[in-house]
Amino acid sequence: MEVRLAISTTYKFERKNPALDEPYIKLDQFLKWVGAADTGGQAKVIIQEGLVQVNNEAETRRGRKLRKGDQVQFNDQSWTVDPEQR
Repeated sequence: MEVRLAISTTYKFERKNPALDEPYIKLDQFLKWVGAADTGGQAKVIIQEGLVQVNNEAETRRGRKLRKGDQVQFNDQSWTVDPEQR
């Protein structure tokens, strides 16, 4: 499943566990996707400094797998993960 944005950025939601068969996106990729970080390096620093919350808990793992319905908060902004949103 691919998600396309108006800014011509495409991220593929991966399916790694056939038992779950649930797409996910990694936290650092998600921050770039929503425009909260310009680069992967910037996303890494933001996450490692504990500035991002996932489901109301501080998250410092940039590889955290986000799935549909997860809530991400950063810098007074909030997003709900939805792989079908385009």
